[in-house]
Amino acid sequence: MRGRRSRTRTERKDGRYIQARPAGDRKDDIAFDATLRAAAPFQRDRAPERRANRLAYSIHRQDLQRKVRVRKAANLILFVVDASWSMAVAERMNATKGAIMSLLTDAYQRRDRVGLVVFQKDRAQLVLPPTNSVTLAKKALADIPVGGKTPLSAGLYLALQVFQQQKIAHPDVMPLMILLTDGAGNVSMTALPPQEEAHRIADQIKGSDIRNVTINMEHSAFDQGLAQELANHLGGPCYTLAELHAEALYVAVKQELDQ
Repeated sequence: MRGRRSRTRTERKDGRYIQARPAGDRKDDIAFDATLRAAAPFQRDRAPERRANRLAYSIHRQDLQRKVRVRKAANLILFVVDASWSMAVAERMNATKGAIMSLLTDAYQRRDRVGLVVFQKDRAQLVLPPTNSVTLAKKALADIPVGGKTPLSAGLYLALQVFQQQKIAHPDVMPLMILLTDGAGNVSMTALPPQEEAHRIADQIKGSDIRNVTINMEHSAFDQGLAQELANHLGGPCYTLAELHAEALYVAVKQELDQ
């Protein structure tokens, strides 16, 4: 639904109070209404204590309830695109551009931001830093470099860095990575084989609780299952080339955002 953002629990006191939980050892942000309700069943048993201490109401530590708050958190949607010659470059780029522009329209209402990482030859580049500016997006999307080998692990690693940096700057951000690749990396950053290196970084992304969707760019006739294998390490769904056009990609992303 337009105009809505994802809800996330927060420790910040500017979030909306929705319920209470036992405070445990915490003494801050106490929910007084819930604490009074928790102590109410024990007031008759505590009557001697109340008389001895001239208390109208007796509250013990175990009665304390702490507020559970939620805030509307902005999503950060980061497209990570293989721009090597190994895939149908024109089709992939057109779908990516169309989806990003559609998502940017929603970003104004949802306060989401969209970014773009492109990897090709021997490096990965953040060609569109996280933004909800249509003007900046158009400039970045106008001339994406293509060709060369496939530094898959470099693209994944840069995406992880972007998410980590954004999490520091915006602690309540909800990350989502959209990876467009055939899963066939052939350039490493270390001495590890390219696929093993990419899978290790994918495991780190999964361990960082970054939602993700993989779009398998390989044609079904030549598919070796590499994109699906990578998606398994990432812990997210994998879609096929047949589903790759702007509207389908946009819908797939929206489904992830609305979960």
